[in-house]
Amino acid sequence: MAKDAARVARIVNETVEEGKNSLDLSNCKLTTFPVALFKVMKNVVANIHVISLENNELKLISGEFMTNFNQVRELNLAGNYLNHLPDEVKSLAHLTSINLARNKFSVFPHQLTELTTLETINLEENQITEIPVDSLASMPFLKLLNMKSNPLSSDSQRTQQSVLTFELLTRDE
Repeated sequence: MAKDAARVARIVNETVEEGKNSLDLSNCKLTTFPVALFKVMKNVVANIHVISLENNELKLISGEFMTNFNQVRELNLAGNYLNHLPDEVKSLAHLTSINLARNKFSVFPHQLTELTTLETINLEENQITEIPVDSLASMPFLKLLNMKSNPLSSDSQRTQQSVLTFELLTRDE
C-alpha cells in the first residue's frame, strides 16, 4: 500500500513539476481518486488533457473529479469496477474519447449522450443489454461506439449500421 501511494505521489509530482498535459495513474491499486491530489495539482489541473486511471480498483468516480478535470479530452477508466458515472461527467465539455471497457456497467451511461464533443466511446466487456441508438445518433461527432462482449439484446444487435452516423462494434469478429 505504501509503495503504491509513493508511486502515485511521484507521478503527480512529476506531472506538476514538468507541467505535463497528461496524468497516468494506471495500475496504482486506487480505490478512489485521492481528494488531496486536487490541491497538489491546482496549478496544472487546467492543462491536463489526458487522464488514465486504467486497471485500478475504482468503484466510483466522483463528481468532484469531473468538475476539477473539466478540460480533459481523453479519459481512460478501463479495467475498474465502475457501474455508473456521476452527472458531473456532463461538465467535460472538451471530452473526445472515453474508455470504460472492462467495468461493471449494466446500463449504458446516458450522460455520455449529452457530451456533444465525444468521438469515441468504448464500453467493451461490460454487462450492457441496450444501446440508446436514437440519442447516440444525434451526437454530431461520434465516430465509434465499441460494445463488443456485452450481452446486448437481439434488438440492439440488429441495429442497422446504415441508419447510424458512427461505427458500431457489437461482435468479436
